[in-house]
Amino acid sequence: MILDDYGWNDNFARQFSAFSAQGFLPARVIRGEKNYFRVICEAGELTVRFAGKLRHRAGGRQDLPVVGDWVVVEPQLEQERGIIHAILERFSSFARNLPGRRKGKGRERIEQQVIAANVERVLIVCGLDQDFSLRRIERYLTLVTAGGAEAVVVLNKADLSTTTERQRQQVLEVAGEAPVELLCAREQDQVEQLRGYLRPGETLALLGSSGVGKSTIINALLGEDRQKVAEVSRTLGKGRHTTTHRELFLLPTGGILMDNPGMRELHLWGEEEDLAESFADIEALALQCRFSDCGHRSEPGCAVREALKDQQLDPQRLNNYLQLKEELSHLQRRR
Repeated sequence: MILDDYGWNDNFARQFSAFSAQGFLPARVIRGEKNYFRVICEAGELTVRFAGKLRHRAGGRQDLPVVGDWVVVEPQLEQERGIIHAILERFSSFARNLPGRRKGKGRERIEQQVIAANVERVLIVCGLDQDFSLRRIERYLTLVTAGGAEAVVVLNKADLSTTTERQRQQVLEVAGEAPVELLCAREQDQVEQLRGYLRPGETLALLGSSGVGKSTIINALLGEDRQKVAEVSRTLGKGRHTTTHRELFLLPTGGILMDNPGMRELHLWGEEEDLAESFADIEALALQCRFSDCGHRSEPGCAVREALKDQQLDPQRLNNYLQLKEELSHLQRRR
C-alpha cells in the first residue's frame, strides 16, 4: 500500500473511518503552492484545493492544510484533481509567528504559521562558516521540541572552519539530548551518517537558514540532483533561497524527506513553557531561586545569577533565554 510508505498508520485510519463511506480518499500533502497542493493517494498524485467550507471553519491559517498533513480528499480522477474537505489531526507540527507588520496598521503581526506537520524528527542544519550562530540553534531547538518532534543538529561545511571541534563542543553544551552531527555535505560518504535517522514510514524534515546546505544534503540522500543549489556570498556569508516551497521526497530505501525554504526570521509561536527542554539547565537552576517568579536579573537569592558568577553558565545563553522568554510572554499577552 503506497500510503504506508508515506507514513499512514492506524491512528490516521481511525480518524478517516468517519469519511470512508462518502467516497473520499485519504491523501498526504507532498507539496504546497499558495492555494493549490499536490497530494499522494492510492489513485496516484492529484492537484487539489481546499473546499470553501474548510476555509470558512478555519480559525486562522494554522487550520488550513500544510505539507505533511493527512487530508480527506474528494477525488476527480479524470482531471487528476480533487478537493480537500478535512484535515486529520496532526501528531506533531511546528509553527512560527509570521514576521513583519500588518499592512496599513504598522503594528506587529500576531499570526501563527504552521511550517510543517506530522514529522518524527528534524535536522537543524547550521553552517560552520560566517553564518554560525549558537543563539539561532537554541531558537530552532525550542521551535522543534515545542512542536513534538525529535531534534538533530547538523553542523555542515566542516571544511570551511578551522575550529570545528570547538564549535561542535559549544553546540553540544546547548543541544541537551539532541544528537550533534559534524560533516561536509559535498562529501557523499559523510552524508551517509545521517541515514540512521531515516526510517521507513517516518518523516525527516530539514530546517535552517538559506545557504546552510539543506538542498545539498537532500540531493546526497536521494542520490540525484533534485534540488537546486547556489553558492553562498563570500562577502556576507549569506545564502540565496534556492528552495521556494516545501516538498516531501520518498526515498527508495524507505523514509520520507521534507525540504523547507530557508528562514531569515524565526519568531517563535507558543508558550513560555516551551523553553523547558531546550534550556533545561537554566530551568533546573531557576527551581532553586528564592522567589518562584524570579526574573533572573537583580532579585536576591537568584540561583541563576549565582551560576553566572561562578562561570557555570554562559552569559550569552542566559541573555538569549531571557529574550526568548520575553518574546513568548509578549506573544501570549498580545494573543
